Amino acid sequence: MRHTWLHWLAFLSLIAACGSAATRPRYGGTLRVEIRESIETADPPQTGQGIADLASAFTITRWEGGRLAAYSANDDAPGGRPFLDSVEIQMARPFRDQSIDLEVGKADIIEIAPSEVRRIPAARKVWSTAPVRLLAVVFGPQITDNRLREALALSIDRAAIHNVILQRQGEITAALLPQWISGYAFLFPSATDLVRARTLTASLPVPLRTLSLSVEEITWRPVGDRIALNARDAGLAVNVSVRNPSADARLVEVRAISTEAWEALSGLASSLGLPQPPRAASAEGVYSGERMLLEGSRVIPLFHLPYVYEISPRVHGGPGITPLGAWRFENLWLEGIRP
Repeated sequence: MRHTWLHWLAFLSLIAACGSAATRPRYGGTLRVEIRESIETADPPQTGQGIADLASAFTITRWEGGRLAAYSANDDAPGGRPFLDSVEIQMARPFRDQSIDLEVGKADIIEIAPSEVRRIPAARKVWSTAPVRLLAVVFGPQITDNRLREALALSIDRAAIHNVILQRQGEITAALLPQWISGYAFLFPSATDLVRARTLTASLPVPLRTLSLSVEEITWRPVGDRIALNARDAGLAVNVSVRNPSADARLVEVRAISTEAWEALSGLASSLGLPQPPRAASAEGVYSGERMLLEGSRVIPLFHLPYVYEISPRVHGGPGITPLGAWRFENLWLEGIRP
């Protein structure tokens, strides 16, 4: 009997050792990341989330603006050497190509379109940020009649776009700052009002009832087309194109870069080409500054969206993304790498 128990103990110890070996952090390997964004700068960005977040734990070894970034582990990193040997980031990769690369093992972390999130099997590993991306319409300086801007703002059916095109990902909004940062986004009304929109349109001269809308990222073309459809119901004609520099308005995506409300608002204003809001330390002051920026409908906030990433089963540790969207790859390791 004593020998039988010893055999069982040895067997259980072997199982435990095998299990821990599979999940124990290991050094080595290259993490392969694909994103849809194309960073066209001549040099790697030094501030902001994403690629710049790797700078403290990894050292840039190769930079091809708009195409590729490669990093190697920094032995003198503040938190200690990363487990990974290197990170390679491919930019400007369409969502479909990213998905294929993940399936065939050519990528370890890929970005997911909002419409695809619900199709991912529950067994797959997914990392998501808080809703830090703002999708908004921004008017050019040539559109000076506030009636036109307000009519378009009131005609957009955010709920339909959110339910169908975005598959209920993210949050409907009429605010620049997301609710989780400001606490007051719900105070800005986002409901459609076709009666008011039609009244405003009817008061405009006929030539002013037509405008062009440029979609700055091809991913959002379906949203632009739906905006044009909504606008038609209000008596407006919106012609949608992709990356048209002379368009009357642009459908753009920008992101919050801070959890501090005023800093986040200031960053969004800069990205959208709006005046800087007065510096404010209180929620009331930030709210007043945001309300000032939104007066006149020069910008029409539509949705706050998260970044969502699908992760290969061979990636362990993490999550490697913070709620604000910063990358944290220094504690990730790869399965199948020799200890």
